[in-house]
Amino acid sequence: MIKLKNFKIQPIVFLLSMIIFLNACGLYEPVDLRKVPINEKDKREKNMKEGRKIKFGRGGTRGGNFEFSSSNPLWRASLEIINFMPLSNADYSGGLIITDWYNQSGVKNESIKITIRFLSNEIRSDGLKIIIHKKICDNNTNCSVNLLESDLSNDIKIAILKKAAKIKANNKEKRKDKEDDFTLRR
Repeated sequence: MIKLKNFKIQPIVFLLSMIIFLNACGLYEPVDLRKVPINEKDKREKNMKEGRKIKFGRGGTRGGNFEFSSSNPLWRASLEIINFMPLSNADYSGGLIITDWYNQSGVKNESIKITIRFLSNEIRSDGLKIIIHKKICDNNTNCSVNLLESDLSNDIKIAILKKAAKIKANNKEKRKDKEDDFTLRR
């Protein structure tokens, strides 16, 4: 320990290092007062608009931001558009839907498989990637699988985006109706 005229430097160095450490680890986060209301009533209204709730018990802990697949318009629209095809894999957290091989009743040796990749939760044309594979078999023994490059993938993408936009609009109307009912009860 270094001493200068009965003055201990070690506690001061420790205190300064703790202040620097706590500031660097992100515990202190500055708040923009233009975005955060000061009035308690305004805070409650902002929290209600954002969907925040009162939590009892372990309310302060959050494990992450999880959305249910039924609340994602793109996911719901994709499932509704390809509902005639059997699914091989549907992974919401991975953002992937894969159908099983599907053939129309008139064509025996050809079948298709559709893969939908979700690149974004937003309803945008670059938020989805549709991949279609075509399988052609000779007497069910020799099969060749090729990537199908046609307008079908673009048609499916457009149909999904239109359906998702309708679902999102309906959700907004339902939410607005619930908010109106809530304000009328007050």
